[in-house]
Amino acid sequence: MLPSFLQPALRQALSLDKAHAVLLSGPPGLGQWELAQALAQAWLCENNQAGEPACGQCAACHLVDQRSHPDQRWCVPAALRVAWGWEEGPSEGKAKPSQEIRIDEIRALASFTQSTTARGQGKVLGLHPAEAMNTVAANALLKTLEEPGGRLRFVLSCSAPHELLPTIRSRCQSVELTPPSESDALLWLTQSGVAVDEAPVLLRLAGGLPGLALRWHGAGMRRALVEALPGGLQKGELGPAEAWGLSTVIDVLGRLAHDQLRRTHGALPRYFPLDCLPVPSAPARLQRWAAELRAARAKGDHPLTPGLWMETLAAQAQRGLHVPAARALHSRP
Repeated sequence: MLPSFLQPALRQALSLDKAHAVLLSGPPGLGQWELAQALAQAWLCENNQAGEPACGQCAACHLVDQRSHPDQRWCVPAALRVAWGWEEGPSEGKAKPSQEIRIDEIRALASFTQSTTARGQGKVLGLHPAEAMNTVAANALLKTLEEPGGRLRFVLSCSAPHELLPTIRSRCQSVELTPPSESDALLWLTQSGVAVDEAPVLLRLAGGLPGLALRWHGAGMRRALVEALPGGLQKGELGPAEAWGLSTVIDVLGRLAHDQLRRTHGALPRYFPLDCLPVPSAPARLQRWAAELRAARAKGDHPLTPGLWMETLAAQAQRGLHVPAARALHSRP
């Protein structure tokens, strides 16, 4: 079921009934993917009125839920298809699934875009995340966007619309998502199974993005682990945080470095609870650590070295958080 805080965006998207392509954009972890699915289902629903959400009960809605509707296709990177269980991962020694949407995947949709509708409600082609298209794939999609077949509609969801070709953006009607209020986000998280005492810490760490907070909760992130992380890193230990996965660890460490830098300028932390943070180290030391994390983010998808990366990240964090004993003695968090 679509979160209540995304319902206004769905209504806005459905009001664009003349648009053959809709671009859903917002910060990562806000729910673009869920919204794209709800929009596609509404377009294909056989019971609803124009501009209304899907009924969720008709045969078409059930086919959409089962990802077997003949008039719907989703184009997502191979890495996501594997992560979501849509297909098996590569065997040992094979190349890691791509994070990009490539030209072959766009070309494979040609017969679908040119065919007639099977159930009479039109066809829907979705791309997520749209910014994952490489330049060649984006140019191939542009040709279809410029001259769509009869009753073909597109829904593109993304978190970095500036990375899309301007010509693609110009052919889409845009719906921009904004984070919900803290109370709405916390209510949704608790309704989704996050404990009442866990939700505020995870939501804050996720920068107010409830979808990201829920994803991190599903990866095993808990309040006690978050609050213990800075102290462990001072000893060069990631501990249970290693189970969160490389990209998540890099994101969380980036938030920690950001908070400590804020504190060197007299500001309060944005992501971590203040009482779990150590005395901030020198700004230059923290800036070097932040730069190392940016470099790690660019290289962190290397298929052969996740364990080595974790060790490197822990060592970098220890250096970044280090405060000389004499200074720590005369400082307070």
